Amino acid sequence: MPSDKVTHEFEIETGQREWLEEAADEYGFQDESKALRVLLDYAIQDVDRDLIFSAENARCRYCG
Repeated sequence: MPSDKVTHEFEIETGQREWLEEAADEYGFQDESKALRVLLDYAIQDVDRDLIFSAENARCRYCG
């Protein structure tokens, strides 16, 4: 499958970045952006969107 990657800037918390870096290291990915793409592909293909984004599930560990 041809690559159609784009560069995009996201704002995430330091702990989230560290978690992505750890996952990339653990699973042998070239960087944390690969770990993020794996998460996104899983969410897109295998998870009901409402399960992630419904009011009772959408949460931020860092929000006050």
